Amino acid sequence: MEELIPANIVIGDRTFRIKVLPSDEEAVRRTVKVINEKIMQFRTEFAGKDMQDYISMVLIWYATQTPAATAGPSTDDRLLEKLERIRTQLESVAS
Repeated sequence: MEELIPANIVIGDRTFRIKVLPSDEEAVRRTVKVINEKIMQFRTEFAGKDMQDYISMVLIWYATQTPAATAGPSTDDRLLEKLERIRTQLESVAS
């Protein structure tokens, strides 16, 4: 089993230190890049909102872009497990 490696990611205006599998690091960084690009897009389209609003908008956009409707149950389970790990890591950083 691969060991987790630390990775610093920036979403919006906050830095998070997370641990990821080396095999997942590239995918995480690509996802973070897409998220930050969308945040910038929403900031130009919807001026005057705070960062939490932009992040919420991106979450809704990202969730509706995922081909969850065509994914099988095993894919959904793996996705939920990964999301739960990310949520736990973010909560531990925020504390």
